[in-house]
Amino acid sequence: MKTRILGRTGAAISEIGFGAWQIGGSWGDVSEEDGKRALHAALDSGVTFIDTADVYGDGRSEKIIAAVLKERGGEKPFVATKAGRRLNPHVADGYTGANIEAFIDRSLENLGVEALDLVQLHCPPTDVYYRPQFFEALDQLKAKGKIRHYGVSVERVEEALKAIEYPGVATVQIIYNVFRQRPHDLFFAEARKKNVGIIIRVPLASGLLSGKIGRDTAFAADDHRNFNRNGEAFDVGETFAGVPFKAALEAVEELRALMPAKVPMAQFALRWILEQEAVSVVIPGARNAGQAQSNAAASALPPIGGAAREAIAALYQRLIKVHVHQRW
Repeated sequence: MKTRILGRTGAAISEIGFGAWQIGGSWGDVSEEDGKRALHAALDSGVTFIDTADVYGDGRSEKIIAAVLKERGGEKPFVATKAGRRLNPHVADGYTGANIEAFIDRSLENLGVEALDLVQLHCPPTDVYYRPQFFEALDQLKAKGKIRHYGVSVERVEEALKAIEYPGVATVQIIYNVFRQRPHDLFFAEARKKNVGIIIRVPLASGLLSGKIGRDTAFAADDHRNFNRNGEAFDVGETFAGVPFKAALEAVEELRALMPAKVPMAQFALRWILEQEAVSVVIPGARNAGQAQSNAAASALPPIGGAAREAIAALYQRLIKVHVHQRW
């Protein structure tokens, strides 16, 4: 497992992390034991970065992480969580120092720690990025010792660019994958200039880029790939990267022809992301130990050849760009 530096946090972390949304909820039936086994497998494979959120299973994900780390003992991985989506309604005026501190206190308890390694605003309304007083409140929470670093998780490139104007923003979490290529046009370069860590989520487009989903795949009622297909519950870009299902499946079939023999599509898709030096860590999720081990193995793959990269860029231009490029 190769490591990279997480921006101005200075932390050396595994370039493949563990996204803990799946072990929290909204991905169908993933038992607590399966979740624990998946996380153990990731850590055994060299993963040293875990990403979660207070709303993943209403704290279930954070508590599973705490239990696993207590079982293992020894040196702790870097654990990032997110806060803000517990607000109801989820509006900009709810982003106050008092509210976020209350969410942070709850995560501290769930994770069983005295300070959070990194807390990220959980895709807040765009207007929040234009309220410097709120970022000052985060600086105060850092001074209190409750958080070591803070960052943002964004929906749109424009939000990411605005966020990194604040000197305290150490990281940005953003969607980037074969189907969502816009961030590398401008944002990656600007983030590198300011030494901001980049955390990549939805790297497999909700499983589409695993190559294991077809037209007839059925999803459980409590799986967001069922109930959020058209953005009914939250931003549609979080489900299948916002690409219409039929168009995405067509692109997946073309992608198969570009892959090396015997390399799983999920690993190939993760390797494609890691070609970007600006990326600090990519955080695929896993429902079981086998998926976690396979994801971690992507770090050992050789670089993708130039011809394949050019073909992927062309595929995006032809089949995907019209659906997503200017939306996020």
